[in-house]
Amino acid sequence: MDFLEEPIPGVGTYDDFNTIDWVREKSRDRDRHREITNKSKESTWALIHSVSDAFSGWLLMLLIGLLSGSLAGLIDISAHWMTDLKEGICTGGFWFNHEHCCWNSEHVTFEERDKCPEWNSWSQLIISTDEGAFAYIVNYFMYVLWALLFAFLAVSLVKVFAPYACGSGIPEIKTILSGFIIRGYLGKWTLVIKTITLVLAVSSGLSLGKEGPLVHVACCCGNILCHCFNKYRKNEAKRREVLSAAAAAGVSVAFGAPIGGVLFSLEEVSYYFPLKTLWRSFFAALVAAFTLRSINPFGNSRLVLFYVEFHTPWHLFELVPFILLGIFGGLWGALFIRTNIAWCRKRKTTQLGKYPVIEVLVVTAITAILAFPNEYTRMSTSELISELFNDCGLLDSSKLCDYENRFNTSKGGELPDRPAGVGVYSAMWQLALTLILKIVITIFTFGMKIPSGLFIPSMAVGAIAGRLLGVGMEQLAYYHQEWTVFNSWCSQGADCITPGLYAMVGAAACLGGVTRMTVSLVVIMFELTGGLEYIVPLMAAAMTSKWVADALGREGIYDAHIRLNGYPFLEAKEEFAHKTLAMDVMKPRRNDPLLTVLTQDSMTVEDVETIISETTYSGFPVVVSRESQRLVGFVLRRDLIISIENARKKQDGVVSTSIIYFTEHSPPLPPYTPPTLKLRNILDLSPFTVTDLTPMEIVVDIFRKLGLRQCLVTHNGRLLGIITKKDVLKHIAQMANQDPDSILFN
Repeated sequence: MDFLEEPIPGVGTYDDFNTIDWVREKSRDRDRHREITNKSKESTWALIHSVSDAFSGWLLMLLIGLLSGSLAGLIDISAHWMTDLKEGICTGGFWFNHEHCCWNSEHVTFEERDKCPEWNSWSQLIISTDEGAFAYIVNYFMYVLWALLFAFLAVSLVKVFAPYACGSGIPEIKTILSGFIIRGYLGKWTLVIKTITLVLAVSSGLSLGKEGPLVHVACCCGNILCHCFNKYRKNEAKRREVLSAAAAAGVSVAFGAPIGGVLFSLEEVSYYFPLKTLWRSFFAALVAAFTLRSINPFGNSRLVLFYVEFHTPWHLFELVPFILLGIFGGLWGALFIRTNIAWCRKRKTTQLGKYPVIEVLVVTAITAILAFPNEYTRMSTSELISELFNDCGLLDSSKLCDYENRFNTSKGGELPDRPAGVGVYSAMWQLALTLILKIVITIFTFGMKIPSGLFIPSMAVGAIAGRLLGVGMEQLAYYHQEWTVFNSWCSQGADCITPGLYAMVGAAACLGGVTRMTVSLVVIMFELTGGLEYIVPLMAAAMTSKWVADALGREGIYDAHIRLNGYPFLEAKEEFAHKTLAMDVMKPRRNDPLLTVLTQDSMTVEDVETIISETTYSGFPVVVSRESQRLVGFVLRRDLIISIENARKKQDGVVSTSIIYFTEHSPPLPPYTPPTLKLRNILDLSPFTVTDLTPMEIVVDIFRKLGLRQCLVTHNGRLLGIITKKDVLKHIAQMANQDPDSILFN
């Protein structure tokens, strides 16, 4: 009797920390699609079902865009309010942040637009004055206290409710998109806790950003919404197409850059990205950006805090400082990756990793104590980047715009280059100290047990370096106009150099050095600034930073963290250049015990259950007989267990002595023998095979491009051994003189 004509719940699913079978999943989806198409010709109802099935992908993208955009708006508004809460509160309505509080005030001047009677600092509330040393100490104490409270809440919530909500999430999402299963990583608890703790972590003033974690939040939305659609709930490969699009929506709302988001998903996180996914990613990113724009979290019709527009054209000579910024970005990226990975490895291998709450509180205390005295470290990192990108106008009250005005009129609304005033020199010193603090503290912050993104701190480091260089170049051009490099293009009273542009190029260079993004990075930066004419400087800086960083270390920060955590991720960008063969990598080796196999028609239920209980393999080859070792197919452990359990419950007479058949027809049984168990339906009759003399570079390529879990090795049709994805990863690590046992998961 073949009881498997009806599908069994659970067959074809995967255990936690296992790799999906891309080939099988794609084949199942094609079969499902073919069946729906054939049935659609039979009745109107079937036709409607066919149309709704085709439309479900677009509906899912719409829902992901709406939910991602709404959550991003909520996070932006909450983080803005809670960041200002560290410095004071609005008596006109405690739910207003500093900026909104003073917008509604009638007692505010343009020069001092951030000072209004409705906004009270903590010293005004506690001791009724804002002047003097004691008031400064009260404000200092409250700033540190709020920072510690926010950080403590963030790390406690992560530790108790959702351990997967820590970090940026991008290394894990890359691994999941490559076909690995981490149950709960994109679940509803992770989404709720990550959203809440992201606001708390950003508000605590730590050197981290919300942009990377927003990709994780968007992917959680995608994964949860997939459960509403059968097509995506039951197929792991189809679900990964949705997650690729969700990642694009995440970057779209993080930077207000829909096209940059699509390119980021394609260049940085996706493993399999068909053309259909490109269109859907574009649609999801568009909807997400539109939703965020409708919420208008910053009240200025922009999607990000540091949107800026420059109008001054750049000159060819300026490519030299832009390339210098690219070199700085590459050096900082390589330095950061090495030091951060060394610190994270220390955290994993020593007692430090057992005390995440204490670590977070210590780093927060150090950050807050060092940050408060300097106005550039005290403000949120997004506001700092906004200030650094800013092109100084006549009405700007910032210290960075404190130039001496030695002119009567300005042509076309543009201000000429001017000598720096006292405020600019003071700001330069403060920014230099900010740069040192950001460089050092970010190393220890990224990787702690709280949500922490790396985009914003990296951009801040680059923006500070760029602004310092930009102001230096501006003053050089002002005082030495007679120099050959300046006199051909920079005339007296002209606006030759824009320091804000240098900050933007520096930000792109540092972000590129850390993540090794190129195309998506340039597009994100130009979407941020709305300036097409600055694409060449951005491209020059991004490319230089990638070359310099690659010369010092091949891996970007996300790949380095994937390797540190031992995730089974096959990097598609790296070449395998060694001359080994499949027989050198396959199991079993020469002196190992024989390969565990099942025979097609001579094993009992008890024999199979014994093999399952004595081994931990995730699947077994099926052969004609132990003598011939001719390959028939491959069966997964999970499918075997579920099918045998189901047969014992539902099929009469199946006992331990029942023979299991993987053949199409079972021979007639003698009387009084227990009924057989036919399991041909769970057998993969076309497992991927290579010969023992196949070069490993071809095998590695097959694993990458087909997303295989395992590959069987044969010689003249006889089964010799098996190569799993883990074996391939261990072999690559061995060839690179790394520890092969660092590959943790099955």
